[in-house]
Amino acid sequence: MTLADAGGLVGVVLILGAYAGAAMGRLDANRPISLACNFVGASLILWSLLTQDFNLSATLVEAAWALVALGGLARWAWRGLRR
Repeated sequence: MTLADAGGLVGVVLILGAYAGAAMGRLDANRPISLACNFVGASLILWSLLTQDFNLSATLVEAAWALVALGGLARWAWRGLRR
């Protein structure tokens, strides 16, 4: 197993953990911890895809996932600055 493979697996665990936490009501999907888990997880999977076995559809999904999470983090930070 390469470092990129391990990073991709960690990314999968982060995303699935955040999703499961939100689905079970244990984690607010709009809070920074959930958004950060999604952003970091998607970024790690992207790194794995871009350095190992490229897959266009998976790359597009993970890029969109990372951008949505990053947008949520930016929105959260912006609301915090406006208070």
